[in-house]
Amino acid sequence: MCRVQPRLAAPWSDSRPRQAGFGREHKSWFQNLRHNLFSRAPELRRHNMHKFVYLSLGSNIGDRASNLNVAIARLGELGQVVAVSSFYETEPVGAVPQPWFLNCAVKLDTEKMPKQLMSAILALEQDLGRRRTQNKGPRTIDIDILLFGNAVVDTRGLTIPHPAMHERRFVLEPLAEIAPDARHPVFKRSVRELRDGLPMTQAVRRLSTPVPDEKPDAWPG
Repeated sequence: MCRVQPRLAAPWSDSRPRQAGFGREHKSWFQNLRHNLFSRAPELRRHNMHKFVYLSLGSNIGDRASNLNVAIARLGELGQVVAVSSFYETEPVGAVPQPWFLNCAVKLDTEKMPKQLMSAILALEQDLGRRRTQNKGPRTIDIDILLFGNAVVDTRGLTIPHPAMHERRFVLEPLAEIAPDARHPVFKRSVRELRDGLPMTQAVRRLSTPVPDEKPDAWPG
């Protein structure tokens, strides 16, 4: 005699027993939730990737104020320029004889990662006429990454926080103007505290105005 085996329902069949509490209305709710999360994923990634970055800008060749203003405007291509310090005339540091610098600090809101931002900054410097012909020598524009959120980066060609920022008054004076309470993630001290701990050995003069007549239309604010 041939026995007929009972036919088992396929896992996807509607005839299989349903789990309690997971009916059609629950499926619909789950699918809507999943759709909302996936549709918002780019928005969530953008929100999570935004970082505040602090930069130091300097120039001691040509029209220094114009060089800084153009660089600030171009930084807007890499993110949103949130704050710009006054311009400071500063005495050169080191053994290379050269003209005095004009320096400032910039707060940038960017989605770029540290290496991406550094590469973009190097390209920007080159576009603005920077030529690295002499170590620590005169330059049309110099842009350094000081702080990148709370990140600590130590790779070949990139160290964040900037390894010498805590020793440089020409860096800390402008930075303290726009971010006095920003903390150094390694030393655990604020920018104000680092500045106040420096000896008064380097001349740094704050200018009353950043030469507004030369401010490009593209400079935000």
